[in-house]
Amino acid sequence: MAYPAILGALAVVLVYLACVAPTGRWGVVAAAGLLPAAAVISVGLKAGFLCWAGASILSLLLAPDKFCALLFAALFGLYPMVKSVAEKPRKRLLEYAVKLGFFNVVFTALYLAMMGAMLATLPEVLTGSLWALYPAANFVFVLYDYGFSKLIALYISRVQRAVH
Repeated sequence: MAYPAILGALAVVLVYLACVAPTGRWGVVAAAGLLPAAAVISVGLKAGFLCWAGASILSLLLAPDKFCALLFAALFGLYPMVKSVAEKPRKRLLEYAVKLGFFNVVFTALYLAMMGAMLATLPEVLTGSLWALYPAANFVFVLYDYGFSKLIALYISRVQRAVH
Protein backbone atom coordinates (compact mmCIF):
# COMPACT_ATOMS: atom_id res chain seq x y z
CA MET A 1 0.00 0.00 0.00
CA ALA A 2 2.91 2.35 0.65
CA TYR A 3 4.38 2.05 -2.85
CA PRO A 4 1.28 3.41 -4.68
CA ALA A 5 1.05 6.21 -2.08
CA ILE A 6 4.67 7.22 -2.70
CA LEU A 7 4.09 7.11 -6.45
CA GLY A 8 0.95 9.22 -6.00
CA ALA A 9 2.90 11.80 -4.00
CA LEU A 10 5.52 11.99 -6.74
CA ALA A 11 2.74 12.45 -9.31
CA VAL A 12 1.39 15.39 -7.30
CA VAL A 13 4.87 16.94 -7.27
CA LEU A 14 5.11 16.57 -11.06
CA VAL A 15 1.66 18.08 -11.60
CA TYR A 16 2.65 20.99 -9.37
CA LEU A 17 5.88 21.43 -11.34
CA ALA A 18 3.85 21.45 -14.56
CA CYS A 19 1.83 24.34 -13.15
CA VAL A 20 4.89 26.49 -12.57
CA ALA A 21 6.86 25.43 -15.66
CA PRO A 22 7.10 28.13 -18.32
CA THR A 23 6.69 25.59 -21.15
CA GLY A 24 6.08 21.89 -21.64
CA ARG A 25 3.13 21.62 -19.28
CA TRP A 26 1.48 18.81 -21.24
CA GLY A 27 4.76 16.87 -21.22
CA VAL A 28 5.32 17.19 -17.49
CA VAL A 29 1.73 16.16 -16.76
CA ALA A 30 2.17 13.22 -19.16
CA ALA A 31 5.30 12.23 -17.23
CA ALA A 32 3.22 12.27 -14.04
CA GLY A 33 1.03 9.64 -15.72
CA LEU A 34 3.94 7.21 -15.63
CA LEU A 35 3.62 6.91 -11.87
CA PRO A 36 0.16 5.30 -11.79
CA ALA A 37 1.46 2.99 -14.53
CA ALA A 38 4.28 1.93 -12.22
CA ALA A 39 1.70 1.18 -9.54
CA VAL A 40 -0.31 -0.96 -11.98
CA ILE A 41 2.77 -2.90 -13.07
CA SER A 42 4.22 -3.42 -9.59
CA VAL A 43 1.13 -3.92 -7.44
CA GLY A 44 -1.91 -4.26 -9.71
CA LEU A 45 -4.82 -2.43 -11.29
CA LYS A 46 -6.46 -1.49 -7.97
CA ALA A 47 -3.22 0.08 -6.78
CA GLY A 48 -3.06 2.09 -10.00
CA PHE A 49 -6.56 3.41 -9.39
CA LEU A 50 -5.69 4.29 -5.79
CA CYS A 51 -2.52 6.06 -6.89
CA TRP A 52 -4.47 7.98 -9.55
CA ALA A 53 -7.35 8.88 -7.23
CA GLY A 54 -5.12 10.14 -4.43
CA ALA A 55 -2.88 12.10 -6.77
CA SER A 56 -5.87 13.56 -8.63
CA ILE A 57 -7.62 14.77 -5.48
CA LEU A 58 -4.45 16.28 -4.04
CA SER A 59 -3.53 17.88 -7.37
CA LEU A 60 -6.96 19.44 -7.72
CA LEU A 61 -6.67 20.80 -4.17
CA LEU A 62 -3.03 21.94 -4.20
CA ALA A 63 -2.05 22.81 -7.77
CA PRO A 64 -2.24 26.50 -8.64
CA ASP A 65 -3.20 25.78 -12.28
CA LYS A 66 -6.37 23.69 -12.25
CA PHE A 67 -6.02 22.88 -15.97
CA CYS A 68 -2.84 20.87 -15.28
CA ALA A 69 -4.53 19.09 -12.38
CA LEU A 70 -7.60 18.32 -14.49
CA LEU A 71 -5.40 17.16 -17.38
CA PHE A 72 -3.79 14.66 -15.02
CA ALA A 73 -7.04 13.61 -13.33
CA ALA A 74 -9.03 13.13 -16.53
CA LEU A 75 -6.42 12.01 -19.05
CA PHE A 76 -2.82 11.20 -18.23
CA GLY A 77 -3.33 9.84 -14.72
CA LEU A 78 -6.25 7.63 -15.68
CA TYR A 79 -4.80 6.44 -18.99
CA PRO A 80 -2.45 3.75 -17.54
CA MET A 81 -5.45 1.83 -16.21
CA VAL A 82 -7.37 2.25 -19.47
CA LYS A 83 -4.30 1.08 -21.37
CA SER A 84 -3.90 -1.95 -19.11
CA VAL A 85 -7.51 -3.02 -19.62
CA ALA A 86 -7.50 -2.25 -23.37
CA GLU A 87 -4.38 -4.35 -23.98
CA LYS A 88 -5.63 -7.46 -22.14
CA PRO A 89 -7.52 -9.06 -25.10
CA ARG A 90 -4.48 -8.69 -27.43
CA LYS A 91 -6.66 -7.63 -30.36
CA ARG A 92 -4.95 -4.62 -31.91
CA LEU A 93 -8.03 -3.09 -33.58
CA LEU A 94 -10.15 -3.31 -30.42
CA GLU A 95 -7.23 -2.02 -28.36
CA TYR A 96 -6.85 1.13 -30.43
CA ALA A 97 -10.61 1.65 -30.66
CA VAL A 98 -10.80 1.70 -26.85
CA LYS A 99 -7.72 3.89 -26.44
CA LEU A 100 -8.71 6.42 -29.11
CA GLY A 101 -12.32 6.40 -27.92
CA PHE A 102 -11.16 7.19 -24.38
CA PHE A 103 -8.82 9.90 -25.60
CA ASN A 104 -11.39 11.62 -27.80
CA VAL A 105 -14.09 11.61 -25.11
CA VAL A 106 -11.71 13.06 -22.51
CA PHE A 107 -10.15 15.52 -24.96
CA THR A 108 -13.59 16.78 -25.97
CA ALA A 109 -14.70 17.10 -22.34
CA LEU A 110 -11.52 19.04 -21.48
CA TYR A 111 -11.97 21.22 -24.55
CA LEU A 112 -15.57 22.04 -23.65
CA ALA A 113 -14.87 22.54 -19.94
CA MET A 114 -11.68 24.57 -20.22
CA MET A 115 -11.47 25.79 -23.80
CA GLY A 116 -9.54 28.97 -23.01
CA ALA A 117 -6.96 27.23 -20.82
CA MET A 118 -6.49 24.41 -23.33
CA LEU A 119 -6.16 26.64 -26.38
CA ALA A 120 -3.65 28.84 -24.56
CA THR A 121 -1.31 25.83 -24.24
CA LEU A 122 -1.52 24.72 -27.88
CA PRO A 123 0.31 25.99 -30.98
CA GLU A 124 -1.56 28.80 -32.73
CA VAL A 125 -2.01 26.80 -35.95
CA LEU A 126 -4.21 24.32 -34.05
CA THR A 127 -6.35 26.80 -32.16
CA GLY A 128 -8.31 28.14 -35.12
CA SER A 129 -9.96 25.00 -36.41
CA LEU A 130 -11.28 21.82 -34.86
CA TRP A 131 -10.63 20.14 -38.22
CA ALA A 132 -6.90 20.63 -37.60
CA LEU A 133 -6.98 20.13 -33.83
CA TYR A 134 -8.53 16.65 -33.62
CA PRO A 135 -6.39 14.87 -36.26
CA ALA A 136 -3.25 16.45 -34.80
CA ALA A 137 -4.28 15.54 -31.25
CA ASN A 138 -5.03 11.94 -32.24
CA PHE A 139 -1.71 11.63 -34.07
CA VAL A 140 0.19 12.95 -31.04
CA PHE A 141 -1.79 10.61 -28.77
CA VAL A 142 -0.82 7.57 -30.87
CA LEU A 143 2.83 8.66 -30.63
CA TYR A 144 2.40 9.16 -26.89
CA ASP A 145 0.92 5.67 -26.54
CA TYR A 146 3.85 4.16 -28.45
CA GLY A 147 6.39 6.02 -26.29
CA PHE A 148 4.44 5.14 -23.16
CA SER A 149 4.64 1.45 -24.09
CA LYS A 150 8.41 1.73 -24.55
CA LEU A 151 8.79 3.45 -21.16
CA ILE A 152 6.70 0.73 -19.52
CA ALA A 153 8.97 -1.91 -21.07
CA LEU A 154 12.00 -0.02 -19.76
CA TYR A 155 10.44 0.17 -16.30
CA ILE A 156 9.74 -3.57 -16.28
CA SER A 157 13.23 -4.50 -17.46
CA ARG A 158 15.26 -2.11 -15.34
CA VAL A 159 13.41 -0.38 -12.51
CA GLN A 160 10.98 -3.02 -11.29
CA ARG A 161 13.77 -5.51 -10.63
CA ALA A 162 15.65 -2.92 -8.57
CA VAL A 163 12.56 -1.94 -6.55
CA HIS A 164 11.44 -5.47 -5.72
